[in-house]
Amino acid sequence: MPERRFFADVGRYFDRAAAFVNYPPGLLAQVRHCNSIYRFDFPVRRRDGNIEVVRAWRAEHSHHKLPVKGGIRYSPLVDEDEVMALAALMTYKCAIVDVPYGGAKGAVCIDTRQHAEEEIERVTRRYAYELISKNFMGPAVDVPAPDLGTGAREMAWIADTYQAVRGDQIDALGCVTGKPLSQGGIAGRGEATGRGLFYVLREVCTDTEEMARRGLSTGLDGKRIAVQGLGKVGYWVAQLCYEAGARIVAIADISGTVTDPRGIAPDALREHVAATGGVAGFPGGAVHDSPAAALEADCDVLIPAAVESQLRADNASRVQARIVLEGANGPTTPEADAIFQAAGVLVIPDVYANAGGVIVSYFEWLKNLSHVRFGRLERRYQERADNRLLDVIESATGTTLSSDDRGRIVTPISELTVVNSGLEETMISAYHRIRETMRTVNGVDDLRTAAFHLAIDRVAEAYVQRGVFP
Repeated sequence: MPERRFFADVGRYFDRAAAFVNYPPGLLAQVRHCNSIYRFDFPVRRRDGNIEVVRAWRAEHSHHKLPVKGGIRYSPLVDEDEVMALAALMTYKCAIVDVPYGGAKGAVCIDTRQHAEEEIERVTRRYAYELISKNFMGPAVDVPAPDLGTGAREMAWIADTYQAVRGDQIDALGCVTGKPLSQGGIAGRGEATGRGLFYVLREVCTDTEEMARRGLSTGLDGKRIAVQGLGKVGYWVAQLCYEAGARIVAIADISGTVTDPRGIAPDALREHVAATGGVAGFPGGAVHDSPAAALEADCDVLIPAAVESQLRADNASRVQARIVLEGANGPTTPEADAIFQAAGVLVIPDVYANAGGVIVSYFEWLKNLSHVRFGRLERRYQERADNRLLDVIESATGTTLSSDDRGRIVTPISELTVVNSGLEETMISAYHRIRETMRTVNGVDDLRTAAFHLAIDRVAEAYVQRGVFP
């Protein structure tokens, strides 16, 4: 199989949508190209005293809005092309969901399974210092976040390093998102991408026309769903769909795939994997050695939520799902995408569908800049207002509500409820804007092209408004 170039694939999706816009070629080239990429190597002392030289990158794809935003990936397979592609997707993703960032991405070529925690900490702090010293990080410049191989722990180390170097900045905590709650993080960030996918799928499944076209009933209840990936994204979308009445018929992690047409409880599988190290031995379902088995499961909805290039020309025709919800970045190659379009499969593209993480990161960044947690100002006021309304209803109707009834109506505002509400609103609004683009732009007949069209329009317009292009 020929080597795939991820950045070129993103460019092909861009070009397909760019054919339907009316901007000068120079402006489109500016939107398409990666503005800057910083590649560097640094030494790290291992626990045994040996020195290992580590390669790392930070790409800033577009500066049409600042700061730029994008995760940091730790992987032994990452390369510069992948970093550029992911940075480009972040530009378009932020534009689609109307979050005021340019796109960026970072990566360190390292296998975290082969390193002790103190070695990973040294790598993370050195990586952060390199970015800070070259002005590739800061609340108003470039704000990283977690990605594959990183999490709240690494973001806490980065924030601490930034504060040590730039401790005079009052907004220093806004230099990175995805931090622990105790260190300026925000409730709901860990599950944000998976929850965003759930909101998207739930909204799509209310579309009577789309469901009828694919021979499916409306609603999530009873939908057969297969998920590739049991990490931060795959687990949460599977669990939320399961709680909403969907049947999870296949789940894969790196060790293999479990299938069961009767349904799988994602939380039970995750506990089993945590205890045993893999899916083998999970009771009730059939276990397959290959994580790719989930892709070809008999299901209504397929959610690839692992890594890129999982759906390709050689396996797309064997996908049985009628809806593909892209949880990972770049899980579908352009060749596979064409096969799905010809077969009438509804593909909900990554460039929109997995934006939940950056949306909630945006909320965290706002919290860090304002120094006020969400819900703090309005919680008591809202509770009193709700109770006053219920008092009026009781007085007008002559009835008395029980304390349980009042409790169901008067729901205290917390940071998590505000965050989830904002995430839901943003994802659903963006979906309908994409649908509107698909309906109004002649020749655009799929969600991916419509999403890229919307992104190009918003980024190009930002450059025009800044006076960069006439």
